[in-house]
Amino acid sequence: MIVALDHVQLAAPPGSEDILRGYYHDILGMAEIPKPPALAARGGCWFAAGDVRLHIGVETDFHPARKAHPGIRVTGIEAFARRLAEHGAPVSWDGDLPGHRRCYSEDPFGNRLEFLEPGEA
Repeated sequence: MIVALDHVQLAAPPGSEDILRGYYHDILGMAEIPKPPALAARGGCWFAAGDVRLHIGVETDFHPARKAHPGIRVTGIEAFARRLAEHGAPVSWDGDLPGHRRCYSEDPFGNRLEFLEPGEA
């Protein structure tokens, strides 16, 4: 039986770990989780905030996820979107999901991210 989603994995180019930390930790406010030594040797970073877990793996022939994306629930979405924009991240609002405020953005490598908050759309 499926009981929970453990994590979502995105990809990034080799050598991008410092840029990933700058975005996922410094801008989104996620904590970096140490990877097990055998997996750390492969590169990439793991991040967490509450029950949300994102693993960013390294791909030599990297292509960003433009359609596939994690949907990340946030509180204070207006302030959150302002924070993204103030750091130069694109923000596009979408009112098509009833009962939610939501916007899309991209990480520094073009991976699509959805941020949503239940409430009036």
